[in-house]
Amino acid sequence: MITDSVSGSVSGPFTSRDEGRAARFGIGQLVRHVLFDFRGVVFDIDPEFADTEEWLLAIPEAVRPEKDQPFYHLLAENGDICYVAYASEGNLCADDTGAPLRHPQTGLIFERFENGRYLLKSRLAN
Repeated sequence: MITDSVSGSVSGPFTSRDEGRAARFGIGQLVRHVLFDFRGVVFDIDPEFADTEEWLLAIPEAVRPEKDQPFYHLLAENGDICYVAYASEGNLCADDTGAPLRHPQTGLIFERFENGRYLLKSRLAN
């Protein structure tokens, strides 16, 4: 997880130390996938692809994302189905519905939904 070195809280957007590239979306921000019909809230960010090669190769080549971009861990939902998703920055856009998710795990990570985004709990327990 991305942690603020001063307060110790998780935050975003961040800048990758390796590339100096800022992530487009931050922790607590609602996003929508541009190819698949789901929306979610960002709860962690990888500066570049950090899953298995097998996972990446399972994606059809025509829509397979490049590895050298931020990837987001999302609490996601599609209709009545809630799950955790991993998506590249290039496949996401901001979700401007202003509506909170129904995902049952948002309360584990986030304190509340306010002004169109989720606010992270000030302290996460193990």
